[in-house]
Amino acid sequence: MRIGVVGASGRVGTRLVESILANPGLELAAALVSPSSNLIGRPVANGSLVYRPAAAAMKSNCDVMIDFSTPAASMALQNAMGAKRIPMVIGTTGYTAEQDARLTALSRFRPLLISANFALGFEAFTQVAFGFARQLPGVEPTVVEAHEHSRPSAVSGPSDLLAKGLQAERSSVMGFAAGATTVVTRRKSNTAGFNEVRFNLGSCEVSLTFVVHTLAAYAEGAISAAQWLVSEAPAIGRFSCADCFKIR
Repeated sequence: MRIGVVGASGRVGTRLVESILANPGLELAAALVSPSSNLIGRPVANGSLVYRPAAAAMKSNCDVMIDFSTPAASMALQNAMGAKRIPMVIGTTGYTAEQDARLTALSRFRPLLISANFALGFEAFTQVAFGFARQLPGVEPTVVEAHEHSRPSAVSGPSDLLAKGLQAERSSVMGFAAGATTVVTRRKSNTAGFNEVRFNLGSCEVSLTFVVHTLAAYAEGAISAAQWLVSEAPAIGRFSCADCFKIR
């Protein structure tokens, strides 16, 4: 399977490139970076392939592309692709509501598998948390996240997904709009990913925790999603990890 990586010089993109090159069943078809990157024109892992601007993706012969870039770069690429049917796995987070709606519209032309967290098990973790919220909708949950000091203090994509999902699940059961879910952000070195959902029941507390030990977990999950998207998904449509990991 020939894979193009968008955001190939980023934290997860670098691991994606390493994982693809190390897997004899995969081929790195494109390593795409920002037009301002100093890597442009340099060989990838001393091979014949060189880093190129993302706009060059239109010339790449890819079976699938995996995007871990920025919302602006991701949307520019999607719009440039037009009606092309190249399957896309998207791990980029931080889209506005308008950008997210645009992605849904573009899934009429090609399959898009979009997730805030591709680590194996995260989708099941969210479903357990949502299920608990449905059982006790009157209990206000708190989402706690921890990340490295080098990351910005803004709420991460996975925590935003958890917070909004918990609010939606509680609202659907209670029949009126639940309050926004509180998100607590903490700093912690050497943490690739930490998400916790706490339900304070007064005399007791339920805590659900998901920990990612290495960034390779995101790369491995995204590659698995890409393999599913190429081999099993319909020709068009919007999908999530719940589809490729068969979680309901």
